[in-house]
Amino acid sequence: MKLRGMSVVLIALSLGACSNSVKAPAPEASLTPRDKQLLAKAPYQKVLPPDMYQRHIVDYTGAEKPGTIVVDTDKKFLYLVENDGKAIRYGVTVGEEGLAFKGEAKVGRKAEWPQWVPTPEIKQRIAGVPDFVGPGPHNPMGARALYLYQGNKDTLFRIHGTNQPEYIGQAISSGCIRMLNEDVIDLYTRVPQGAEVVVL
Repeated sequence: MKLRGMSVVLIALSLGACSNSVKAPAPEASLTPRDKQLLAKAPYQKVLPPDMYQRHIVDYTGAEKPGTIVVDTDKKFLYLVENDGKAIRYGVTVGEEGLAFKGEAKVGRKAEWPQWVPTPEIKQRIAGVPDFVGPGPHNPMGARALYLYQGNKDTLFRIHGTNQPEYIGQAISSGCIRMLNEDVIDLYTRVPQGAEVVVL
């Protein structure tokens, strides 16, 4: 399933029009007691990305309906389209060139504190990757995962948390979209299974 050419142009123009923004940290109310406990024991350095990659409420002029996720891989932003011409904009880490997913998908599955089973391709590219990593803040999948499907087929691409917050705003992942754990928890609470996703 590929994006129609005109849709790509319109989405790109609408993202360029997202000029007014208000910084808005992810609300603490999104965190469960388990989240607070696990994040308090995170084995990584807790760093904030540059201001532009922190969570903002922005103007949005695109035609996508509220509830749609739009990922701009060039600018390293993920937008959750809201009502009244607004969107929540999150900074993300995206896949390296040639590894990133592009196109339309849906959220086919959601998971809290997912486990990680690396694909054979990842294990071939990165030496020393384990066969399995259990849930927790040490896990590269982080606190939440949204699994992207096309029809009934798992694309093997995800929007998920991270144990490397220092890389938000960069292109270094194996293709998936990484978010701060607090941000992906916030997104997870707002997005139902079946939500539409557009990755540019």
